[in-house]
Amino acid sequence: METTKKMGIGFGVMILKDNKILLGQRHVDPEKAQSLMNGEGTWTMPGGKLDFGESFEAGGQREVMEETGIHIELEDLEVISLSNDIVPNAHFVTIGLLCTKFEGEAKVMEPDEITKWEWFDLDHLPSPLFKPSEKVVENYKAGRVYNR
Repeated sequence: METTKKMGIGFGVMILKDNKILLGQRHVDPEKAQSLMNGEGTWTMPGGKLDFGESFEAGGQREVMEETGIHIELEDLEVISLSNDIVPNAHFVTIGLLCTKFEGEAKVMEPDEITKWEWFDLDHLPSPLFKPSEKVVENYKAGRVYNR
């Protein structure tokens, strides 16, 4: 029996404050980590899947609020990265957004998916990073948009 392959559009929001990035640790249980990209136990930026008819910025704003309680204005989000993220049964085009202006403090809003939020220096990131989030950071540091 062949497994269904999934295609989608996802995004990660790189929230920066004083050269530190906000990352959440995904649950170690694959069922709770809720990722077709095999992200259990990894560190990830806030993000998710783009809803039909939604702009990249509106999706980023929605997911950041849902996952962290942090409020971001649409105009404070900037598209900075694009990548193809492929595992055996899933292929996502990941859009990276940058945010340096926001209101509120990160709280664990979805404890079944993300167990904690922490700030990390961009030059000393935790391991393992969720692969799509890692590509957004790599693109940002390299000053490029697309990462093969």
